[in-house]
Amino acid sequence: PFSELTADDIVLIPAFGTTLPIEAELKAIGLHLERYNTTCPFVEKVWNRSEQIAEKGYTVIVHGKHSHEETRATFSHSAAHTPTLVVQDMKEAEILSAFILGEGTPDSFEELFGERSSLGFNPARDLSRIGVVNQTTMLASDTQAIADHLKAAMLQKYGNADLPDHFADTRDTLCYATNDNQSAAMGLLEQPADIALVVGGRNSSNTSHLVELCEHTLPTFFVRSEEDITSSDEIIHYDWREKVERRTSDWLPKGRPARILVTSGASCPDAIVENVIRKAVSFFPGAATMESMSDRWA
Repeated sequence: PFSELTADDIVLIPAFGTTLPIEAELKAIGLHLERYNTTCPFVEKVWNRSEQIAEKGYTVIVHGKHSHEETRATFSHSAAHTPTLVVQDMKEAEILSAFILGEGTPDSFEELFGERSSLGFNPARDLSRIGVVNQTTMLASDTQAIADHLKAAMLQKYGNADLPDHFADTRDTLCYATNDNQSAAMGLLEQPADIALVVGGRNSSNTSHLVELCEHTLPTFFVRSEEDITSSDEIIHYDWREKVERRTSDWLPKGRPARILVTSGASCPDAIVENVIRKAVSFFPGAATMESMSDRWA
């Protein structure tokens, strides 16, 4: 509890950042947050860009999960400067487009977006000029698709000549680290493979999006470490949609060497990924070791 903290304690601000009210509460205790502030520069870039377009009179639309720590922080920083609203997916973006085009009522807006919009948000007023930013761990392609959809609604309403006055270009806020990780996974999916192993924490948003990408193409298993691979006959994996742990038997392809795609979340240590590879390789007697292959690549 914050009530137990003193000015002599150390408080770490995580990579996702934190909200302005929490910052204020901690500073009131006398804590110097800047000493141990590990907020990711890409998250801060989103905040700075939000403030820049807020100064020009744009409302900020955040593509993210409203309950996620990063989105709560981004929402807080943005809402301090301009009306702000969170959309989670394309379905919600389509609903928001209808409000942009003058469809829907204030009551229906409040029912759908009330908890995810800043205090006093007025769709008739605040959806006339918008810019889209994102929770950096969301799929960059999804953010771009949502931005394009909302831009099309603005184009329909205001026309091409006046579009820049109503839709801010915020493509430069997409986190290149997350985007590169997702692009690399899509590149791997172009190669022949039988199954995919995605390694990372179960509460990791960017890891779950990698699982989502791989599931479109391959049987995919979301594991935390090599300990989830109990044997060649059984694997423990996480169902990110249902938020439950599952056990699957006969998970390895039979009859020939398996082609296994391996990728991991952005914050997953390399050592854990390497251990997962070693465990998978161990089920194939006579297979080359990871070390021998590393030496060959070097």
